[in-house]
Amino acid sequence: MSRNLTIPPDLPGPREPRPETVAVVAFGANLGDREETIRAAAARIARLPLVSEVQLSPLHETVAVRLDGPDPDAPAYVNAVALVTTRLAPSVLLGMLHAIEEEHGRERHERWGDRTLDLDLIAFGDETSDAEALRLPHPRAAERLFVLDPWLDLDADALLPGHGRVADLAAALRQRDEG
Repeated sequence: MSRNLTIPPDLPGPREPRPETVAVVAFGANLGDREETIRAAAARIARLPLVSEVQLSPLHETVAVRLDGPDPDAPAYVNAVALVTTRLAPSVLLGMLHAIEEEHGRERHERWGDRTLDLDLIAFGDETSDAEALRLPHPRAAERLFVLDPWLDLDADALLPGHGRVADLAAALRQRDEG
């Protein structure tokens, strides 16, 4: 006996794939082999499903920043930014970034503490979100030269949604620090 399958008209058909979006991911490490960890994490991101390209900035060494400001006595950070072209949803990408942190021994004992690897989703195209689990753009990105400078290495015309040109944000931070 053969059966015919009828799909009711109110059910959605096959989902359209998400369009490719460029996500901005910030990397930081101040424990272990910092440079190798960042390069390995970028390679791991490139192997994620629905990721078609990862462009990693040059690496920058920076002073550790704690809740109360710069800490020159803490191990220095190596920072970078990657432009990740993906069809993943931003929440899925963020979950995968957290998994990659864990693969590299990341432990979350102290906010802004030393770490083997920190991966932050800074921006996802021009999307914005105030959800507790996913804030886009990253709420402190505009205040962090260790994010803005490597981003500018990759894209001199970069824009941080809701904040403006990354070059202008970086210039304002430098002027504030010099003044």
